[in-house]
Amino acid sequence: MDQKKKILDNYKKKINLLKKHNKLYFAKDRPSISDSEYDQLKKEILELEKKNNLLGKLKLSEKIIGATPSNKFKKIKHIIPMLSLSNAFDKSDINDFINKIKNFLNIKDEDIEFSSEPKIDGISASLIYKDGLLIKGLSRGDGLVGEDILENLKTIKSIPKKIKNRNVPSLLEIRGEIYIGKEDFKSLKESFANPRNAAGGSLRQKNSRETAKIPLKYFAYGIGAVDPKVFKTQSEFLKKIKEWGFSTNSLIKTVKNLEEIQTQHSYLDSIRSSLDYDIDGIVFKVNNLSLQSRLGSTSNSPRWAIAYKFSAEKAITKINKITIQVGRTGAITPVAKVDPVTVGGVVVSNATLHNEDEIGRKDIRVGDTIQIQRAGDVIPQVIAVDLSKRPQDSKKYIFPEKCLCGSITYKEKSKSTNKEDAVRRCLKGYECDFTAREKLKHIVSKDAFDIEGLGKKVVDKFWQLKLIRKPSDIFSINYNKIEKLEGWGTTSIQNLKNAIENSRIIKLDRFIFSLGIRHIGQENAKILASFFKSIKEFSRLFDKKKRDEILRNLIDLDGIGQTQIESINNFFSNDINNTITNELVKNLKIEDFKIQNKKGKFSSKNIMFTGGFKRMSRSEAKSLVENNGGKVLSTISKKLDILVIGDSKPTRKKIETAKNLNIKILKENEWYKILEL
Repeated sequence: MDQKKKILDNYKKKINLLKKHNKLYFAKDRPSISDSEYDQLKKEILELEKKNNLLGKLKLSEKIIGATPSNKFKKIKHIIPMLSLSNAFDKSDINDFINKIKNFLNIKDEDIEFSSEPKIDGISASLIYKDGLLIKGLSRGDGLVGEDILENLKTIKSIPKKIKNRNVPSLLEIRGEIYIGKEDFKSLKESFANPRNAAGGSLRQKNSRETAKIPLKYFAYGIGAVDPKVFKTQSEFLKKIKEWGFSTNSLIKTVKNLEEIQTQHSYLDSIRSSLDYDIDGIVFKVNNLSLQSRLGSTSNSPRWAIAYKFSAEKAITKINKITIQVGRTGAITPVAKVDPVTVGGVVVSNATLHNEDEIGRKDIRVGDTIQIQRAGDVIPQVIAVDLSKRPQDSKKYIFPEKCLCGSITYKEKSKSTNKEDAVRRCLKGYECDFTAREKLKHIVSKDAFDIEGLGKKVVDKFWQLKLIRKPSDIFSINYNKIEKLEGWGTTSIQNLKNAIENSRIIKLDRFIFSLGIRHIGQENAKILASFFKSIKEFSRLFDKKKRDEILRNLIDLDGIGQTQIESINNFFSNDINNTITNELVKNLKIEDFKIQNKKGKFSSKNIMFTGGFKRMSRSEAKSLVENNGGKVLSTISKKLDILVIGDSKPTRKKIETAKNLNIKILKENEWYKILEL
């Protein structure tokens, strides 16, 4: 089985499982796993992305923020998205976080001050004040849209209903965590599984009088929208709102370097059991709000903050069997079937082995006693093998060379590095039933068509019954057959119909991502959508002659390299892929890609950089262009509008080429003037 396919399949399953647990955690307040297990799942996903360039480029972990708001309350869009935080699990993760910030800001030798805040295990909420009066209260929802829970929030005594201070900004959004203390929870434990479940359930009561009966508390931790902007640092903000009557955590502290971060993490870890509220880590935020603004966010999380989690639980078990699974790109993933063992309160019987190379590196065999670490996944990871307990008749595991469909699997070689991929892969695509089924699961997922009610288990069931075998089948499902299935009633069928109909309208970038082209993640899909702009232009890829011309032009795009171009070519060189994509296009209304900031300084402009800048990194410069409606190119051509020359070692050839093509050239100081920096 192809190792790449295996890794990708394993990765995809973890992503889908994370989405499932997000929904249970954020939308239903009924988590089925512990916080440490959830965090471990996120860690596994990030480690897979870090170890495998392919997964890093896919960036499927981005935009996994929360869960779609329920229908119980009115939905309101957040003024500023309530993004989730990236996680750190050890000192090296924190060191990487600090280095990334310094690289982005082009700061090398100076320390950065961080605000250190205990990460409360509660329910996030946003409070919006107009001239000091509380006018809105929202749940986090999916991070973009929350639920109107104002009346329930008003029942919490520690939340000011009116701020009595003349210096309060006319618009002030306070973000915080709602929780129930451990002592208070003792009287509620017969009705709720844990304090967080109790807090979430209470906030979703339709009758605020019922919410008022629950001893909810609130810690303010963050700023949303503020006008005018009167705060300079996070610590100043927390100090000021405490004076205004908000509850802030007494354990908040500012730290300046890796050593101080480690000391604070160890200290809070040592006292957390004595606290009256649950914490599962510490949030470290860049203290300077101006630097926070410069750093901005990815599509999923702010660059200026991270949650440094406490350690996850581990367990010992035994491998009884090793099986393989097939992912949507043909990646073959080995899975260990183990003696059932309880980890973090959840019984598990499977453990991921990642890929063929990982099995060889750790010399994992059937019959081995292993240590596993629960990742919040049904499938935790194998940490180590206890060789002292290995049976004498133990034999090395021979990785299968065939897919479950019977086809020979391959390890591909990178043309750029000439290195063999770690993942075996089935190359049959839609001709492999196992791959085709996983492709369907990808297409209906949250970041693609987002069809609620058509989850992995439902896709499996519909596949077995031959109700869905290719993507276009989704739009012609025989609902009469579904009516006869157990668990499907009038309401659930109507909800599925509505979800499928709603999915017919899709943005171009989401459509491109939904196709599941290897190496084309969400960010790559956005870059491609900004290039093609319409489905009509994108459909030119079906024609080989036109495709060759298009692919030559794609190399100009910053963020699209030879690997992505070869993958696009391979995908559209396959007649089955073209047929399936064409059928989808006929069933959909695919919206043109729209530039987010049409009035930005670089609206509709193509910009390229050469040389290093003194005051900012290339990453920050690129982010500024995109936020101002422009596009960053990686090569010089007549399409380029502006070449920006940094003071440090610019490429002479690029400058000369730009001059010959009459392209506008900006020096570094002129660049800053345009940005008004």
